[in-house]
Amino acid sequence: MHAGESIQQLIAFVTAHSRLLVLTGAGVSTDSGIPDYRDENGNWKVKQPIQGADFINDEQVRKRYWARSLIGWSNFARAAPNATHRALAALEELGFVQHLITQNVDGLHQRAGSRGVTDLHGRLDRVICLSCGALMPRAALQQQLELRNPDFTGQRAQPAPDGDALLERMDYALLELVDCHHCGGTLKPDVVFFGENVPAERVRFSMRRLQSANALLVVGSSLMVFSGFRFCLEAQRLGLPIGAVNLGRTRADGMLALKVSGSCTALLPALVQHLG
Repeated sequence: MHAGESIQQLIAFVTAHSRLLVLTGAGVSTDSGIPDYRDENGNWKVKQPIQGADFINDEQVRKRYWARSLIGWSNFARAAPNATHRALAALEELGFVQHLITQNVDGLHQRAGSRGVTDLHGRLDRVICLSCGALMPRAALQQQLELRNPDFTGQRAQPAPDGDALLERMDYALLELVDCHHCGGTLKPDVVFFGENVPAERVRFSMRRLQSANALLVVGSSLMVFSGFRFCLEAQRLGLPIGAVNLGRTRADGMLALKVSGSCTALLPALVQHLG
C-alpha cells in the first residue's frame, strides 16, 4: 500500500467513526528522542525491563534502577511533543477523538494539547512513597540524587526507554538512595512496572471510555503488553472496528479492520491536514 492509499484509507476510517478511542504506545514518542522497547517484529531490542517485585524487594535492584535513571533522566526530561502528539491533539480539537489512552509515561500528549488523556501506566515525572503514598516531582528527586552521588553525575550513557540509560560499567552498590522525606519509606516512580497490574479503577474508567466510542484506533504500539491489548479484545467483544497505524506487526493484526504500516509522524499530520 503506497502512502497516498494509506492516507485515504485512514481518512475513510476516521470520518466513518468520529468518536474514536485512541490507544498510543512507544512508537508515538520515538521521534521525540525516547527509545522504544521492541523492533518491528515485536521482539525486545534491549534486555527485558525491571520487574516491579524486584524493585520493591531488592535494594540492589533499586540502586541499579536509580543509578541508570539518574543518568537517563536529562534526556527524558528534554523530550518535547512531536508531530504525532500535535496531530492527535488536533484530532481531539476537531471532534474525532473522544478520549486517548496512552501506554507511555512521558506526559507528551498533554503537553501537545490533548485534554482527554488516561496515562494507563502512570507518569515518570512523579515519584511515590510506597509507605505513606506521598508524591514528589521527579525533577526534585533528581536534584537530591545528584547531590548525594557526585561520582555518578556527569556520566554519559546511551539513552534507553522510559528515562533509563545503558550504564553498565558503574558499581551500582555505591549509589546512595534517597528515601521519602515524610516517613523514610521507599520511593518508586509513579508508574506501572512490568509485572505489576494497572490500578483497577484506571482500567474500569478506560473501558467505559471505550464503550462510549464507536471505534478503536491504535497508534504506535505493537500491543505485545496485555494491558494495552486488552482494549482490542474488549473492542472486538463490543463489535467495534479496530484500526492501527504502526511500523511492523501488532499482536492484534488478525483483528484489525484497517492496518496502515508506516510512520505515525508522517501519516497523522497528513490526516489532520485533510480533515482540518
